[in-house]
Amino acid sequence: MQRLQTRAQFQAVLAGSTVARTSHFALHRCALGGASDDAATLFDPPALWLGAMVPKRWARRAVTRNAIKRQVYNVSSSFEAALPQAAHVVRLRAGFDRKEFASASSDRLKAAVRAELHQLFERSLRESGKAAAR
Repeated sequence: MQRLQTRAQFQAVLAGSTVARTSHFALHRCALGGASDDAATLFDPPALWLGAMVPKRWARRAVTRNAIKRQVYNVSSSFEAALPQAAHVVRLRAGFDRKEFASASSDRLKAAVRAELHQLFERSLRESGKAAAR
């Protein structure tokens, strides 16, 4: 699995479609096959690409942002074989309640993030299966 590095890569994936959503996360995908020359140069070699966006707006503390990104990469590695060869971005789209998760790197927060990421990837696989069946 390759990681997205540049702003252009993230922008190209975010311009693609949103394939799954949960209450806190969204999964964006940009297909690599049949892409324009620009996308082909951005995502070379063609493989599974993944990036994580955790805006400061939704996670104020750096320790929280980094903990969420680590969970994204850890959970995605367990779905690596099932995900299609495409570029993916997992984007945090809402903040976790600071009253419920007081510590930025608490085990409760990590478990909640992990559970929701599992839901996100499972939904994306279900949607991919539905699209392939059509």
